[in-house]
Amino acid sequence: MTLKKIKLEILGLSSSQSQTGSFALVLGEADGNRRLPIIIGMFEAQAIAIEIEKIVPNRPMTHDLFKSFANAFHFHVDEIVISDLKEGVFFAKIVCTDGLKKSEIDARPSDAIAVGLRFDAPIFTFENILAEAGIVLTDEEEEEEKDKTEPKAEKKVKVKKENTKKGDDYKSYPVDKLNDLLKDAIEKEDYERAAKIRDELGKRN
Repeated sequence: MTLKKIKLEILGLSSSQSQTGSFALVLGEADGNRRLPIIIGMFEAQAIAIEIEKIVPNRPMTHDLFKSFANAFHFHVDEIVISDLKEGVFFAKIVCTDGLKKSEIDARPSDAIAVGLRFDAPIFTFENILAEAGIVLTDEEEEEEKDKTEPKAEKKVKVKKENTKKGDDYKSYPVDKLNDLLKDAIEKEDYERAAKIRDELGKRN
């Protein structure tokens, strides 16, 4: 049975003062109100941000090298798929073709998306992953987010710093409190904290 793919869009990157070098890459359901935050490293966040902003580095970054390598051998990246989620860790595939044969290359989501951006490749995931790890915005929260977000046509990434408390440990919190904290984190657009709370709730289910 073929799982239905759901298209995602990059909504922003938020950095946290609680974890140096850690960023939350926020992906949003193209035709829905679910958000999929993925924690990524500083290098991958930089690689994604400079491509969105169309900044040309003095020397090619690793992901630019991948594109040059693929072009030299006449391969093109068709799409990026966030393909699996195991114990809170996301997995991805880079789907590419030489015009005759399709190949799937395993990658971390951060690397896959950084590469995909350089080919203008769409990003997808599956319903089961969004159902398990997606954060649902209410209509009111979605309207507030739209008001704060820059027009999509400009395709600019939001880079934010959040005052997340150091050493946040949600293991001792009851489920009701975790749900309240999750709602608060979403309202404040603190997607990194929301992702941590979501993961803790996932362990309880």
